[in-house]
Amino acid sequence: MNNKVAVVDYGMGNLRSVAQAVMHAASVVDHAEVVVTSDPQVVRDAHRVVLPGQGAMPDCMRELRESGLMDAVLDAAHKKPLFGVCVGMQMLLDHSAEGDTPGLGLIPGEVVKFDLAGRTQADGSRFKVPQMGWNQVLQTRAHPMWQDVPDNSYFYFVHSFYARPKDLAHCAAQTDYGDLFTCAVSRDNIFATQFHPEKSATHGLTLYRNFLHWTP
Repeated sequence: MNNKVAVVDYGMGNLRSVAQAVMHAASVVDHAEVVVTSDPQVVRDAHRVVLPGQGAMPDCMRELRESGLMDAVLDAAHKKPLFGVCVGMQMLLDHSAEGDTPGLGLIPGEVVKFDLAGRTQADGSRFKVPQMGWNQVLQTRAHPMWQDVPDNSYFYFVHSFYARPKDLAHCAAQTDYGDLFTCAVSRDNIFATQFHPEKSATHGLTLYRNFLHWTP
C-alpha cells in the first residue's frame, strides 16, 4: 500500500525537526514516503498530511493563505488523515485571541491565552507564560493514536495560547498547567497536539508512527 506523507511547508513550521521525526517513524513503516512540500498538488496527492506551526497565529494563518496551500490543507482535512502540531493544532479551530485571528474552522472552538498572573506552583514558584518544558499528558479518551503511549506520559510544550474546543468530545487529552487545558484534539480523520511530538523522545516518535498506520 502506498503511504505518501506530505509535511506542509508554508514558511512557518518547525519543518526540519518535524520532518526528521516523521522520517524516522517512517523508517519502520513499510512503503512510507515523507516529503516536505510547498506544492498544493503534492499535498492533494498525498495519503497523509502533517500541518506543523510555529510562531504567532496571525503570521501562520497569513502565510498559509498567501502560500496558496490553504485550500489543499482544507481539502486534505476532509478526506485523509491529518496531524496538526503546535500552532498547526490551534489553526484548526474557529478563532484565536492571538491577534483576533480567524482559524480554519475544522474543529469548533477558540484559542485563548494562559491567564496565570500572580498564581504560584506547588513549589512556590510563579507560573510562567509561555509554558516551556515537559508536562504530563492525560488521555481523556481512547484513540488509535495513543496506541503504545502510556497515559500520563511526558511531552514537550512551548506555548502561551491553548485550544478550548466547544465540544469536549473533540478533546483527546489534557494537561495541567495552572488548570486543566486541552492539549490534543481529534475529530474523524483529524488529530492534533499542542505539544511537540518531534521534541518528545520515544513517545513522540510513537505518535508519528501511529499516524502512519492510522486508518480513520
